[in-house]
Amino acid sequence: MPRVSIIIPLYDEENNLQELYQRLKKVLDPLTLEDYEIILIDDGSSDGTWPIIQKFSETDPKVKGIKLSRNFGHQSALIAGMDHAEGDVLITMDGDLQHPPELIPQFLAKWQEGFDIVCAQRERTENISWIKNFFSKFFLFAFNKISFVRLKEGVADFRLISREVVGVLKTMKERCRFLRGLVSWVGFRSAYIVYTAPKRLSGKAKYSLRKSLFLALTGILSFSPQPLYWAGFLGLVVTFFSFIYIIYAIYLKLFTHSSLSGWASILISVLFLGGVQLITIGILGSYLAMVFEEVKGRPIYIVQKITYKNSKNWKEEVNG
Repeated sequence: MPRVSIIIPLYDEENNLQELYQRLKKVLDPLTLEDYEIILIDDGSSDGTWPIIQKFSETDPKVKGIKLSRNFGHQSALIAGMDHAEGDVLITMDGDLQHPPELIPQFLAKWQEGFDIVCAQRERTENISWIKNFFSKFFLFAFNKISFVRLKEGVADFRLISREVVGVLKTMKERCRFLRGLVSWVGFRSAYIVYTAPKRLSGKAKYSLRKSLFLALTGILSFSPQPLYWAGFLGLVVTFFSFIYIIYAIYLKLFTHSSLSGWASILISVLFLGGVQLITIGILGSYLAMVFEEVKGRPIYIVQKITYKNSKNWKEEVNG
């Protein structure tokens, strides 16, 4: 059996940590693993998440705590965990217990069959709101329509990846990362385990609608230039119909006794063209914003402290 690294980003999850830790230990300890580590990443929590992580790391040599200097976001916290993992295989999961630790043995069984990537595919989620479910399905539909990368419904960041896949992901230095898309993009042999996601043990979901929309936008812009092409095509269509409208207006003026009513037609034309221009500028601006983030070259995350048994807390800055 391999050495396994369990990577869990946490943001204000103090009420879920004890149950999460106990269930992980209950699953991992009986396995005949060469070794394992539980990497808990505090992504700028404002509650008691970090003191609990410190307590675990002081009493259990299997636990490694990483404290980021502020909230960098779920994807950045995952990357921080991957950069500090030492296992032959890495398993990433959320800390709200909607990703059941009891699936870990199934992940490892699939890895032993020769799969480099094993993803948990959510069949349904208990007590999920219809709004979140709608936007999730809409994003998946839009992403798969305009991107050459295909995402499966119900697949998020609950997965196993081999050390070989991790090595490939580490060669990608882009700042705006959408790991779900990148894991699909790299290829390798993949398997899927279907499960039902339970409701959160406690607390509220940390991915607000705004954060979810931003992640969706990052995913689409990272994997497809088609919105740029659509903007150009929309401009051509508008120009064509505007040209037809001009010819029609000239014809009425020169060859008929009627004329176009002025204010309404002008107002509609100006508003329509203005809307098209703003949409196009918005699409261009979104891509330009991603380029701006890339060229600045700032680190994806900054580690403030790392703690594990028989070690001293220390500070560092890590360019992810």
